Amino acid sequence: MERIEKEKTVAKILIVEDYPVTQRVLSLTLKNSGHEVQIANHGLEALQQLDSGSVDLALVDIAMPEMDGLELLRHLRNDARYQELPVIMLTASGQDEDRAIALTIGADGFLSKPTSSRELLDTINRFVG
Repeated sequence: MERIEKEKTVAKILIVEDYPVTQRVLSLTLKNSGHEVQIANHGLEALQQLDSGSVDLALVDIAMPEMDGLELLRHLRNDARYQELPVIMLTASGQDEDRAIALTIGADGFLSKPTSSRELLDTINRFVG
C-alpha cells in the first residue's frame, strides 16, 4: 500500500525585529512549524529585502532604530506591490494607542510581546494557512 504524506503549507515570513533574542525565538517557532524565515533588523532593511524577493507575510516590531514598524507599515501600504501583504505588528508595549495607530494604517493583526507560540501561529495561519 502506497503511503501518502500530508504536505505542509509553507509560507515565507519576514521577521522585522531588532532584538536578537526575539529574532531567534520567533525564527525557531516559525521554522519548527514549516515556515521559511527571513530576518530584517529594522524597517529600511526590510524594504531592501522585500525589493529583492517575495514574502507571504511580515511580522513587524514597532520600536526599532533606523525606521520603526509604523513607518515601515506606512511605506508598505503606500506601495502598490505590498498593499496586499499581510502585516502583523508585534510590540512589547501593548499600548492601546499603538494598536489603534497600527490598525488605522493598515495592519492585519497585532500581538503584544511576549506572546505564546500558539497565539503567534494561530494569528499567522489566519493569513497563510
